[in-house]
Amino acid sequence: MEEKELTYKAAITELEGIVARMESDNCDIDQLSAYTTRALELLKYCKERLFKTNEEVERCLESLREALPE
Repeated sequence: MEEKELTYKAAITELEGIVARMESDNCDIDQLSAYTTRALELLKYCKERLFKTNEEVERCLESLREALPE
């Protein structure tokens, strides 16, 4: 079975779920370390996606500036 690539939206949704579980009165303290580890993985992924998207937008804008007459 092929695993779907993680999307930014799915990562944010999963992060929100982790935060909700961690803030819950019923938080499983035995799972706290795993929650934190996964949250850090997701935050890193989101940061990388945001920086990559920003770079792509900057390249597109530069290309547009070059294509337009002054």
